Amino acid sequence: MVSQDAPGAPAPAAFCAVKYMQPMEYVNAAGGSRICRSAAENRQKPKSWTRRAMGDGYIRNAWYVAAWHHELPGGADRQPLARTLLGAPVVLFRQADGTPAALEDRCPHRRMPLSMGSVVGDNLQCGYHGFTLNAAGRCVRIPGQDSIPEAARVRAFPVVEKWRWIWIWPGDPALADESLIPDVALNDHPDWAVTEGDPLHVEGHCQLVVDNLMDGSHVSFVHKSTLGTDDVADIPVRAERDGDRVRMTRWILDRPPAPIYAALGGFEGNVDRWQIITFEPPAMVVVDMGSAAAGTGAPEGDRSRGVELRSFNLITPETCRSCFYFYTHVRNFALTDADVDRRVRDLFREAFLEDKAVIEAVQRGNERFPDSPRVDAAFDRAPTMARRTVERLARQEAAAPRAVAAE
Repeated sequence: MVSQDAPGAPAPAAFCAVKYMQPMEYVNAAGGSRICRSAAENRQKPKSWTRRAMGDGYIRNAWYVAAWHHELPGGADRQPLARTLLGAPVVLFRQADGTPAALEDRCPHRRMPLSMGSVVGDNLQCGYHGFTLNAAGRCVRIPGQDSIPEAARVRAFPVVEKWRWIWIWPGDPALADESLIPDVALNDHPDWAVTEGDPLHVEGHCQLVVDNLMDGSHVSFVHKSTLGTDDVADIPVRAERDGDRVRMTRWILDRPPAPIYAALGGFEGNVDRWQIITFEPPAMVVVDMGSAAAGTGAPEGDRSRGVELRSFNLITPETCRSCFYFYTHVRNFALTDADVDRRVRDLFREAFLEDKAVIEAVQRGNERFPDSPRVDAAFDRAPTMARRTVERLARQEAAAPRAVAAE
């Protein structure tokens, strides 16, 4: 069932030890819009309200993208890949048959990072003294001795390669169900062409990236030369909840096309343009976007006279102030046109680098002014709903009993 998020409750605090934003309280205003209380009123709120402690707040019992498939080469080029994911040092590597594996990036001997070693057969060999660990995290060889202590082991993480990405489950391994991997099947669908994005490292809290993606209004100001037109920000949006998913919908009817759609669709007149953005916790945002000739039925479901793209955005926390951002764009037109591939890749690379600069500036601002009030606008409703969803699920996970994996 789809339900509207009710106004009146305070927005969530950051769910990381480093607060990334200040919570604000909404009140109803004339005309049904929602505004924040004044700065003076917010300063009168008790600290217990403005500084709710939630630990690191990560949702760990979920699948996250750890790397692109091509970041983990196979064959003779196999090398370990070091990555910090949800605050944990992890090393990824491929076994001899190409199957990916992930371990805690620590040799049990002297805590040397295993990522500084080498891949030998199906195992990782430490580059310091040659301790060798298998994909299950157990030490299988110690040079100069036959006996191997039971404590010579490290944590192994469930890992799956699917839809061009390496997925990792950082939580309870007994709960790691492959059917819970987010649906990104269009990455490998014969009726859609896929453009792989550059792996991005963002010096900003992962939720700031979700905020940015769930907010279609910023395109008028940040992406003037690529995705935006001046009128987008003035068009009302609809924010709704469907279970744990949050969806933002905006239709821009009978307006000039944005630069990207003018380039890809060759429109000569006005268009009907759509932004349908869906957040799926903990950190996937799917952007359904496109334009069709005005008045040809796109709002009613007929997109046949338009260009349609989907953007799959997967955000994986690195630390409380940094994250990895993985994305693809798929389209159902010009499937084999290399020039369109290049245009899509270049336009979105430019746009996402613009987003990266803004997100990192906001992160610095939040750290510089941690106690200043933050004012939200009507178009912030969908990002706020997404934050509330993550906060609620993190609380539920923290309160749940841990499952026991079978040996």
